[in-house]
Amino acid sequence: MTTNYHITSYCHIKNQKVSLNGHEVFHDNSELFPDFIKNAYKALDTKYPKFFKMDNLSKLAFLAADTLLKNENLNPEKEHNIAVVFSNKAASLDTDRMHQEAIQNTSDYFPSPAVFVYTLPNICIGEISIKYKLFSENSFFIFDSLNAEHLASYSNSLLDMNKADQVLCGWVNFDKNHYEAFLYLVAKNGKTAHNKKEIITLYNT
Repeated sequence: MTTNYHITSYCHIKNQKVSLNGHEVFHDNSELFPDFIKNAYKALDTKYPKFFKMDNLSKLAFLAADTLLKNENLNPEKEHNIAVVFSNKAASLDTDRMHQEAIQNTSDYFPSPAVFVYTLPNICIGEISIKYKLFSENSFFIFDSLNAEHLASYSNSLLDMNKADQVLCGWVNFDKNHYEAFLYLVAKNGKTAHNKKEIITLYNT
């Protein structure tokens, strides 16, 4: 018997806006991502000092996840059996470019370990997991665009196999100041069915 899972909440960051469950919670006219994300961090009361040491992709993913998970009233002192399934197109390319520039600079060759550590896209999952104590399965997939069918089938299978009680999944992409995060939480109970059609509908809302 197939279990029907549901989307309980979602967060979208795009076009200088942060929205939660379809309602705008922050808007800023800053054209550059560092300015936008810093202002969003302050306005949304994120409160995580390590945030400013993260790369751009991790900041984007972390802010979206924090906005969503705070709304779920998770106890930050308690472990949570929430899996994380992310995807994007550019992987960690934004940080890879910075690292490559440091390697190619023969006159001042000093690749920074602080940059190098973020040359894997799934590091952003680690940052989220540390704050919210998410000690379950996690994966990061690379697609040309949002693959709603894969997100639905993969996360539903994790729930079917009791690998997690909930799944935080979605799309987090950053490349040359072009950024977008669309994250949602899947559980047994909720109002919106978790399937390809509904994921695409929410993503395009």
